Amino acid sequence: MGQIEWAMWANEQALASGLILITGGIVATAGRFTQWYFGAYSIAAGVLICLLEYPRGKRKKGSTMERCGQKYLTTVVKLFGPLTRNYYIRAVLHFLLSVPAGFLLATILGTVCLVIASVIYLLAAIRGEQWTPIEPKPKERPQVGGTIKQPPTNPPPRPPVEVRKKPSVDKEEAATPGGPQVNPIPVTDEVV
Repeated sequence: MGQIEWAMWANEQALASGLILITGGIVATAGRFTQWYFGAYSIAAGVLICLLEYPRGKRKKGSTMERCGQKYLTTVVKLFGPLTRNYYIRAVLHFLLSVPAGFLLATILGTVCLVIASVIYLLAAIRGEQWTPIEPKPKERPQVGGTIKQPPTNPPPRPPVEVRKKPSVDKEEAATPGGPQVNPIPVTDEVV
């Protein structure tokens, strides 16, 4: 069995917790909770987390499915260099961003999710993982001369190769079930 890439799980957890923080912050701010300013903080922290976590990192083995529009945010995340590439820094950042949101009931679920994401990022960092962007592969065009050797001679639909009859002059082969057949009943054209 292969090793688990923990950063992938932490990325999904952190993105979901950012969305939960935004939702809880909207509820707290719109509901005019007594400490509504923690709700406003949660909205800002949730947006920051979502922008940071939206681009998926490239997996070590296999292929990684890119999120829609990820390439635009990937260039922004790459600008920060080691601050965004290192998972130790992400673990500490997510933990510190979760602390103020923990003082309000509407944002406590997002806080717990973000702490879990922070722990998973710490585990990924201990295992030596780091964020690498998904680079688009250059598309290879097939060589026209190399792929098509001989164009087809008969028009479609074509029978499979093993069914195709090759022309022969031997009469014994002509009487075989695959060749032309003679009707044993005489056909007359009489109209009654």
